[in-house]
Amino acid sequence: MADTIHWADVIAEDVLKKGDKHLVATGITPSGHIHIGNMREVVTADAVYRSLVDKGADANFIYIADNYDPLRKVYPFLPESYAEYVGKPISEIPCPCGNCANYAEHFLKPFLEALRRLGINPQVYRADEMYRAGKYTEAIKTSLVKRDAIAKILEEVSGKTVAPDWNPFNPRCNQCGRITTTKVTDFDLEAETVDYVCACGHSGTVPMAGGGKLTWRVDWPARWAVLGVTVEPFGKDHASKGGSYDTGKRIVKEIFGHEPPYPIVYEWIMLGKQGAMSSSTGVVVSISDMLEVVPPEVLRYLIIRTKPEKHIQFDPGQPLLTLVDEYERLRAQFRENNPSLGAFQSRVYELSRATGICQSEIPFKQMVTIYQVARGDFDQILKIVKRSGFSIEDKECIKELTKNVSKWLKLYAPPFAKFNVKEKVPVQAATLSELQKAFLSAFADLIETRGEISGEEYHMLIYSAKDEGSELNRLIAEKLNNPAPQVDPRELFKAIYISILGQNSGPKAGWFLSSFEKEFLVERFKEASTYSPEKQE
Repeated sequence: MADTIHWADVIAEDVLKKGDKHLVATGITPSGHIHIGNMREVVTADAVYRSLVDKGADANFIYIADNYDPLRKVYPFLPESYAEYVGKPISEIPCPCGNCANYAEHFLKPFLEALRRLGINPQVYRADEMYRAGKYTEAIKTSLVKRDAIAKILEEVSGKTVAPDWNPFNPRCNQCGRITTTKVTDFDLEAETVDYVCACGHSGTVPMAGGGKLTWRVDWPARWAVLGVTVEPFGKDHASKGGSYDTGKRIVKEIFGHEPPYPIVYEWIMLGKQGAMSSSTGVVVSISDMLEVVPPEVLRYLIIRTKPEKHIQFDPGQPLLTLVDEYERLRAQFRENNPSLGAFQSRVYELSRATGICQSEIPFKQMVTIYQVARGDFDQILKIVKRSGFSIEDKECIKELTKNVSKWLKLYAPPFAKFNVKEKVPVQAATLSELQKAFLSAFADLIETRGEISGEEYHMLIYSAKDEGSELNRLIAEKLNNPAPQVDPRELFKAIYISILGQNSGPKAGWFLSSFEKEFLVERFKEASTYSPEKQE
């Protein structure tokens, strides 16, 4: 049975049963390229937040950058020199490119810019700033005092034994700067300090405010309590039995006295045949990179159209064109108030849009054709766009789409999507049959006498050649001196592509032909209709 209510609205209705005031949170560690797999989390959160607002809730939306987490290892994309930073907070490690404040900002900056381009505008928190500002100090005190109770919960829920020297707080060593090699030896609630010993041989005292952080399984529920989080999406790894959400929901209730947030568990985005995306393994397409290829509303649509619990297969090659086509059809149906478009699909479209997103009216596939006909020249692109019946008022929006298409052609386009307009009649024109030559000559004569011709008109005109009595059929018959020629439109389309591209196939003929100035087509078809290799020598 088809869905009638969008999943974001179903979640919002469930959430509203618990009250009208809500905080939707999402958090990602910027330890590597933040990829489109991570994008599922923020788009899911944004969709639910928007649905809550639409239903009249007092809702806010935040993103927490877990930039106080340690660097776990030297990832494949890092030089070996980063080995000395393993175990240190990523907000205190040098930027890989040298242009950002630190390692975390190197990956966070393009991610936040990508969110802006996707029309997602949460309030941004940085974990290191929150710890230094003392936001977690009371939670740290509670955790230290209730260490044994937390350990018991972890053992009961996860089934794993907690080490005797385990502690919910990880001090940052004053000597080596690591938070993964220290052990708590004592603490002072009044002074708000923690004593530690480090594997590097150093021991000392750090303030609770900024001198370390809670371990992940305690940090997450502490955050829920500190900020008042009521809704949060997270990956299925956190949702496994005995996993961090299972331990977190008990810790937040029994230790911090706060209700756990409404959980939205999402599946992975699979990258083509490479499997689930992961920053640590290098199987990744960053959101920033993908926004150079795909219009932002299409990326939103990729997430919005699928329930969070179902995995998404994403392939930026040929399947991307299918995805864009789907979205553009949905957009057209919505704008035309098509009665066949149900409430569910209408809602999919509404949530795929966002304020501030540039949305060009030109179909992506058509721009693929226009871009290649114009050889990437933007002034020429604008002329073709105008000739094709589209407004050129929003040049920046057209330029964005042009950049998307250019990058897609360069990185992901399959060979059949690419073509090159030949400056002269290609030598392949020697293979044209008498019928094809007669058609090109007749077609040139016919379009020369007409005014502007749209893509659809070109398409219908070519097909009319098979109809006895049509103007084009009559002209072909005269050229062949045959009153009833047998015309196969497929051969005619082939003749067009051969005469312009030197190949048997090409883009959608209507869009293709309407991208050229009529004078060029007339001249090219006339030359191709009389082409012979001997003449060219």
